[in-house]
Amino acid sequence: MKASDLLVACLEREGVDRVFGIPGEELEDLLFSIRESDVAFVPVRHEQGAAFMADVHGRLTGDAGVCLGTLGPGATNLLTGVADAHLDKSPLVAITGQGGLERLHQESHQAIDVLRMFEPVTKWNTQLDSPDIVHESVRKAFKVAEYEKPGATHLELPEDVAAEETEARPLEVRDRATAAAPNPDALARVRELLRAADRPVVIAGNGAVRTRAATQLREFVETTDVPAVSTYMGKGAVSDADERSLMTLGSGADGEAAAAISRADLVVTVGYDIAEHDPAEWNDGSTPLVHVDSEPAEVYEAYDPDVEVIADSGLTLRSLTDWYRSSELTFETGWFADLRDRIAADVDRTPRERAPFTVEGVLPVLREAMAPEDVLVSDVGSHKAAIARGFPTYEPNTCIVSNGLASMGIAVPGGLAADLAVDANVVAATGDGGFLMNAAEIETATRAGCDYTVIVFNDDDYGLISKKQRHHTGESFGTELTNPDLVAFAESFGIDGYRPESRADLREVIAAAVGGDMALVEIPVE
Repeated sequence: MKASDLLVACLEREGVDRVFGIPGEELEDLLFSIRESDVAFVPVRHEQGAAFMADVHGRLTGDAGVCLGTLGPGATNLLTGVADAHLDKSPLVAITGQGGLERLHQESHQAIDVLRMFEPVTKWNTQLDSPDIVHESVRKAFKVAEYEKPGATHLELPEDVAAEETEARPLEVRDRATAAAPNPDALARVRELLRAADRPVVIAGNGAVRTRAATQLREFVETTDVPAVSTYMGKGAVSDADERSLMTLGSGADGEAAAAISRADLVVTVGYDIAEHDPAEWNDGSTPLVHVDSEPAEVYEAYDPDVEVIADSGLTLRSLTDWYRSSELTFETGWFADLRDRIAADVDRTPRERAPFTVEGVLPVLREAMAPEDVLVSDVGSHKAAIARGFPTYEPNTCIVSNGLASMGIAVPGGLAADLAVDANVVAATGDGGFLMNAAEIETATRAGCDYTVIVFNDDDYGLISKKQRHHTGESFGTELTNPDLVAFAESFGIDGYRPESRADLREVIAAAVGGDMALVEIPVE
């Protein structure tokens, strides 16, 4: 078979359902090979959108999403979404076309060194410079992308290689490599710290959700009565309906979640990633620290664990829970209850009926309209912090926040990927700045038969930057925007558009939009 046929056969063997991307001349053989396969090709409107779709697919399923772009500008456009997957630890395989090998030794049309460009934002990448290495390279790309900690990989396919014949065949897909059981000596040291503690606290990070350790974490929290705080990407690892949940770092009008950490005499992090959240914001170095994760902690003055348990996080938590049950150990109870009450009161606050809309005031209405298993995909901007701190999340992977690279523009394409990946209602929440970066993917969504809700918080501004500028200088500059009529914009794509004018309208519109046909809700906010 041709190398392009082999590559697609390998994708089929890996269980790939769809590839998101944009066609290019150098991809001709590969595209026609996809046409003859069980893999669907989803043409998008911008390669960045394709990469974000693959990124969110990987976050939600644990299986690498696949995105495709041609050489030159196609590859550079993919880069932001690939980097987002890299820092958010989301499994993704990017494929780019390239010119023929005979012209890559010299300057030529659209040719740049894509491999060197992708190297800093991938776990592994290679050029398929022979048809006989395609099967091994595709298997390695998926294996490396998906094992802990997951991330992005990249394959470059020159157009002449794509057309060459090979006798190679796809490799079998084996069970994924998994983290080992915890080291007994490390567990013994953790138990010593727990025995010496009265007020431990858990910080649940991205890894607690990603490794499917939420069940064991919830059991640990329930058994020990230890409170839990999540990072933005750890939301849902412990249900915010649990009285021991202090929501996320930064939750509470006066930083009550951080106050709990300052009151604690032992901090246990589970799947914590400092690329997502700087530990200097909560760790003053005076409290003993335990790091539970699949990889050792980064070397950082503000995050220097007393003990590191490098193993399967779920097995580690189960071992500690079983030990606690058999011990006579008890921790101080109720020391965090006042903080939990203040966080809950801050989240549940209801604005006056005629008060201007704010993100914080809209979130309780949105939460009421969404079931616990429904998925919210948040874009990046001032609304992201409000969602992370004030949107109660009850199940893992139901609040998707990009907080590693933290790239604007992820919500609309991410909502598309989520709608295709899960059997639940999906809401993409974005600001007007992030929305218009990839708003054209609404057309892709309608063509793909998606039905999800896009909520645009519109302040005609890059509001987060304005807020920070005003905090630092008392004024802002370079942040003001003008926007089209977003309702008419939505309707031009053939979807419903809404702009509520009162809180009664807001409740009615959101209740109708969530779970209905594809729709956009524009909410003017201050």
